[in-house]
Amino acid sequence: QVHLVESGGGLVQAGGSLRLSCAASGSSFSIDAMGWYRQAPGKQRELVARITNGGNTNYADSVKGRFTISRDTAENTVYLQMNSLKPEDTAVYYCYTERRLRIDTWGQGTQVTVSS
Repeated sequence: QVHLVESGGGLVQAGGSLRLSCAASGSSFSIDAMGWYRQAPGKQRELVARITNGGNTNYADSVKGRFTISRDTAENTVYLQMNSLKPEDTAVYYCYTERRLRIDTWGQGTQVTVSS
């Protein structure tokens, strides 16, 4: 009943910026938080950023000061502003929803590639 559509990925040079969007359609009832994971080939999936309905945010240490997560409640869309990108940020980024401390919906993933 909840469908997430991601956009905004692409190829960018080191030091550049990208803005990812994740639009939720269908019922958003009882969603407690939304966020982004990323996964690079051969590496474990990593939580990048998270935002609660109340606006509290959390970031991975590797992206603090460079990435900003935000949410437009009226549009039911979450954003990830990614600045000062590094080659280490190259990964597939997945948007998700969270209910009762459990991830229950995933976006399709969007590729972010940062060239040196």
